[in-house]
Amino acid sequence: MEVIALTRNARMSAAKGRPIARACQGLKAADALKVVEFSPKKAAEIIRKTLLSAIANAKNNNGVADAANLTVKLCVFDESVRMRRYWPTARGSAHPIARRLCHCKIVLTDAKKESK
Repeated sequence: MEVIALTRNARMSAAKGRPIARACQGLKAADALKVVEFSPKKAAEIIRKTLLSAIANAKNNNGVADAANLTVKLCVFDESVRMRRYWPTARGSAHPIARRLCHCKIVLTDAKKESK
């Protein structure tokens, strides 16, 4: 059984979130929470909220009684749209600024049901 949780249009570059996402992948859900709780990065807070949402989805929507068996199968930061802004410069011209956004996707799996 797989449980998916998404955070869309987070105000951060996807490249800044990928190292922490790689660190959480393959861990138990409780261990992944410990990893992100002690990380000072902004991406860690996004992953923490998404991971808690995935655990809640598993309990409420899929009837998982024990969240200790859940494993992070996939933790991915993908690029989203870019907010276009402009920086005024000399002689009435402007330079473009692309403020990047990202999506965070976490897939949890139940280890017991996957092994069958």
